Amino acid sequence: MFNRNRGLRRVAAIVSISSLAAGCGILSSDSSEDEGPIVVGTTSAPSTLDPAASWDGSWELFRNIYQTLLSYPNGATAPQPDAAEECAFTDSTNQVYRCELRKGLAFSDGEPLDAAAVKHSIDRIKKINVNGGPAGLLGSLERVQVPSEREVVFHLNKPDATFPFVLATPAMSIVEPDGYPADQLREDGQVVGSGPYKLESYEDGERAELVTNDHYEGFADRHNKAVTIRYFKDSAGMVGALRDGEIQVTYRGLAADDVITLQGKDGKDEALQLVEGSGTEISYLVFNPEDPWAGRKEVRRAVAQIIDRAAIAHKIYQDTVDPLYSMVPKGLTGHTTGFFDDYGDPSVPKAREILTRAGITEPVPLTLWYTTDRYGSETGKEFKEIKRQLDASGLFDVTLKSRPWKTYVGGYQKGEYPVFGRGWSPDFPDAENFIAPFVGEQNALGTPYPAREITGDLLPRSRRESDRANVEREFERAQQIMLEDARLLPLWQGKQYVAANTDISGAEQAMDPSTIMMMWQLSRKTSW
Repeated sequence: MFNRNRGLRRVAAIVSISSLAAGCGILSSDSSEDEGPIVVGTTSAPSTLDPAASWDGSWELFRNIYQTLLSYPNGATAPQPDAAEECAFTDSTNQVYRCELRKGLAFSDGEPLDAAAVKHSIDRIKKINVNGGPAGLLGSLERVQVPSEREVVFHLNKPDATFPFVLATPAMSIVEPDGYPADQLREDGQVVGSGPYKLESYEDGERAELVTNDHYEGFADRHNKAVTIRYFKDSAGMVGALRDGEIQVTYRGLAADDVITLQGKDGKDEALQLVEGSGTEISYLVFNPEDPWAGRKEVRRAVAQIIDRAAIAHKIYQDTVDPLYSMVPKGLTGHTTGFFDDYGDPSVPKAREILTRAGITEPVPLTLWYTTDRYGSETGKEFKEIKRQLDASGLFDVTLKSRPWKTYVGGYQKGEYPVFGRGWSPDFPDAENFIAPFVGEQNALGTPYPAREITGDLLPRSRRESDRANVEREFERAQQIMLEDARLLPLWQGKQYVAANTDISGAEQAMDPSTIMMMWQLSRKTSW
């Protein structure tokens, strides 16, 4: 995925003339430490507080309260040492990876953080093995060795040049052995980490109170002393709170209507700024192979032939997203346009021909599921548009169902949904991360997808190559296989938007390559 220019670019700053006349304070990055926590709003509430259970948006909180061996300092697109002082492969085949920890590391409760804690944290992910959880990221890990208190050695069962990127994901957060059992999840709602902040208090689905972790040792240079994250059900409530001054920043879940308004098309919101950046977040449909209808390739291909991505992007998202015809998004090595090349423009006659050749002559009953509170306020409208398109063809009879994210996750992990919607933000900046998580007997979707050529040949071959620009052929072939199976149907590729009061600095610097907000970059401007 190696997009080397992922820094957010400021394309719209809505500021009153009187504010501009007051001086250059808008560019100041000084922070006032006496005005209480910076309050950030998002529609992406964690599904869990235990890293061993999470392969989802919970990482947005984890990045700020836990620590990983490697991470992404501001502007970095490759992992850099964080809890580690240095890390490197020690062999020529990319199978032995060694890290040496920083001196004096400690958890937020003051207990020492050593190599044994790192081993415990990684081993429990594999041992607990949550369905749809992050154990799928560790398929190449054979064992973890601890030669000394500050030394950790990872032995891989096959070459894997992407392993440093895996270690940099918040799934690999280091946890305190005494508080996180080796064979089960922590379920008391408490957190002990070693990140820039400690979790002072937490109300599930409501708010997280972050305060400075005085024991932190890492690269993060904090520009504030405390951050409160508030979780909203929809964009309207979040933007209302922003306008009313209840929150100062939003970082995920802005609806298209709100983005358009904040871009200044109606002259409102003079006290707000909008930061826009290119993104690699994608939205897609997943077909359950165990369902009698969704499990039929011809049904999936007929859906692919009918879906009008351009209409969804324009009518529902007002062009704040782009149509996507590949599981690997635009701008990344390996991106293709396979779904457009094979299916072209939406065509009911072509879809009818696909079904007729398979002996299907009656409308196909399909139930489509979506989550109500994860991917933004337009999700429900998007699925109503998909239902409208499919029903209007006369070839399908679609039923829509939905659940909040926390129960939605359990449903798809248990294989309950015939067809369901998912979004994906990259775990790490490599095109493999838009292929590998979705295939194999154990994957992020909870629905096995063997794809043996991909898992047994293409991915292993690509992981032997340290120069990721040289694996385009493997990614293109993998996508061709996924196209032919039509188990996953890409819909759109998102852009990144952060709205903030004009007295807040650091929004441009706060997003890492996985579009996770680094709260420590935010500050208040004190001179105007």
